[in-house]
Amino acid sequence: MRLLIIRHGDPDYERDSLTEKGWREAELLSRRLSKLEVAKFYVSSLGRAKDTASLTLEKMGRTAIECEWLREFWPRIKRPDMVGKRDTLAWDWLPEDWTAEENYFRRDGWLDTDIMRQGGVGEAYEEVIRNFDALLAGHGYVREGNLYRVERANQDTIVFFCHFGLECVLLSRLMNTSPMILWHHLCAAPSSVTTVYTEERRPGKAAFRVSAFGDISHLYAGGEEPSFSARFCETYDSADERHD
Repeated sequence: MRLLIIRHGDPDYERDSLTEKGWREAELLSRRLSKLEVAKFYVSSLGRAKDTASLTLEKMGRTAIECEWLREFWPRIKRPDMVGKRDTLAWDWLPEDWTAEENYFRRDGWLDTDIMRQGGVGEAYEEVIRNFDALLAGHGYVREGNLYRVERANQDTIVFFCHFGLECVLLSRLMNTSPMILWHHLCAAPSSVTTVYTEERRPGKAAFRVSAFGDISHLYAGGEEPSFSARFCETYDSADERHD
């Protein structure tokens, strides 16, 4: 089975939709996806993901199943450098803060800090992975320990239209690792496609393996430069690039 995890196009966060550039990205993405045989489409409940999906679905005459748990990973925390100011998303940290806490590198320890507990991050994470595991089970792969028991082997393609923070949560479940590492060391540009395949090297036991992360070849093929969204400044003196 193949999972395609897609980040929405360049976002207009104020309207929860896409910018003009985002719509161009969604169009180029739709030309790529509409050539595939897709078993099921799933989409976040947020507008920017639904708008991104809409062009592909229209071209293919298909519909998507809307999932509330596929919305951007929502818990907010009191980030160490923002205490007394505003709460931030649980996955938006300064490198010097999260890397100073060894628990954040640990699969079984990253939730075991006062900041994560106070933000209810563990409960939200469990909600996402519980729903994700149920969905995979419905497609024939049942979570069992650190692997998946194969109840119905298949080569279906399943497409998810969602968000970067949420994508890393899904991947952390498949990889059995802390999402903090993925949130801070990977970056998926808007409209990018991450491809994950099952591998069943012994009968009845499957693991998931990423063959491409954040692929934006459809943008290059269409002459569209990738958006800077989700990235931060390459050098601190880059005044026109996002610092925080």
